[in-house]
This record gives sequence, C-alpha cells and structure tokens, in this order.
Amino acid sequence: MAGGMLRFDCVATGGTDMDQMFSKWQPTALSLFRFITGLLLLQYGVAKILKIPVLPYFANPPPLIMTAGALELVLGALLMIGLFTRIVAFILSGEMAFAYFIGHLMKSGTPVWHPLNNGGTAAILFCFACLYLATSGGGPISVDGMRGKS
Repeated sequence: MAGGMLRFDCVATGGTDMDQMFSKWQPTALSLFRFITGLLLLQYGVAKILKIPVLPYFANPPPLIMTAGALELVLGALLMIGLFTRIVAFILSGEMAFAYFIGHLMKSGTPVWHPLNNGGTAAILFCFACLYLATSGGGPISVDGMRGKS
C-alpha cells in the first residue's frame, strides 16, 4: 500500500510478485495439506474401526474394509503429525488405488469406469494427494521436519 492506495504490481510484472507472495507460504501450505489429508483419512478409520459416528454402510463391514480402516486409522494419524510421511503416504496412495479398482470400479461386478457413476472420486483424490505427499515429504511443520528427515 503506497499513499493509502493498493498497488497491483503483480499485474504489471506478469505475476512475479504474486508468485513470490504465494511461494513463500508453500512450505506451510504443504504441512497444512498433509495434516488435513491425514485428518480426512483418519475419520474413515475411526468410522470403520471405532464406529464413530455410527454409519449404516460401516455397521458390519467385511474383513477387507476393516483392514482398510485399520490402515486409515493408524497411518492417517501418522500422516497428521508428519511422522514417516513419505512411506506412510506411499502406502496410503496404494491403498486408495486398490480401493478404487476393487471397491468402486468393480462395485457392480462389471467395470463402471466413470468416478461419478461408481462413487470413486474421493479414492482417486486421496490416491494422488498421498502420492504427492510421498514425493514432497510432510513439510516443515511435522515430526519429520523437526527430526530433519523431511
């Protein structure tokens, strides 16, 4: 703000000021992204294993769903705190790919390819979010970051 007026230098310079403004927050955003991804996966694990909240489709899940719930519960918590982020995210990425192909694509016995028709949108998004975290690490605000292993 110069002379009480907002300046939009980023427009005049082709976006470099805007790029610099956002890029300085990238490490913090990465840590927040990791935390929220872990929290969202944890909620599925809590619902499947601890039955909180009580949901009809997790009332009596088969062993494969319970195994997925155990992974989401434990690894989602590790992802939230950022401990062993890369390997945890890699395992969760594989679990979500498996969930999509086994649980959504083949839900009706014959392949239903479109995620809007098979309910697999979240599984795909979790798969690639975790794959990104496996390659980028957990960010500075994490146990790994504090240990110097990010």
